[in-house]
This record gives sequence, C-alpha cells and structure tokens, in this order.
Amino acid sequence: QVQLVESGGGLVQAGGSLRLSCAASRRFFSINFVGWYRQVPGKQRELVAGRTGDGSTNYADSVKGRFTISRDIAKNTVYLQMNSLKPDDTAVYYCFINSDLIGDRWGQGTQVTVSS
Repeated sequence: QVQLVESGGGLVQAGGSLRLSCAASRRFFSINFVGWYRQVPGKQRELVAGRTGDGSTNYADSVKGRFTISRDIAKNTVYLQMNSLKPDDTAVYYCFINSDLIGDRWGQGTQVTVSS
C-alpha cells in the first residue's frame, strides 16, 4: 500500500520561506491529481495548490504568486515551495494524490506556523 510521508514544516517568521515535501513510499503511475491542502482548527480543509496529470496547476487566490507546486517523478515526491509567508498561512498542510491505481491517498499532515 502506498503511503505518503510529509516533511518540511516548521516555524518561520513572516516573509520567510519553507518547502514542503511529500514522498510516496513507492513509485506508482496513472496519477490524475496531486495537491496540497491546509486546515486550521474549526475550518474546513482547503485546497492550496493542485497539479493535474497533464501538468496544469491551480492555486488558491490567497497564495497565487507566492506558492509553487512541483513534482519530481524520479523521487516519487511532490513539493510545495512557499515564499513570502504570512501569519494567515499558519495551518496543518496535507498532501493528496489521486491515482487510477491506488485511488485517494492523504499524507499525515505537517504543521506550518508563521510568526508576525
């Protein structure tokens, strides 16, 4: 069974950068969608950045121009580069993959805290 392991979260000052990583436990194919979501207590999980199998990307309005999603197929890893971080970006971030072969998979979540 494919598992997703996230890393890269932490505490950063406003204006700083972090790069989140989401590594799959093994290579798999027929990926339809990879995405990063975030959630704060009391609110629904929201899509921050997504990338379809054909390479198209989409971003939440609040992160456009600051966050970039990318994928390294050789390393079975999806990244979220986050620049110009703001206190409002504080949340638990989750990676998500949908594949025809394995269905939906979520990472365990990684905490990002941005101090003002």
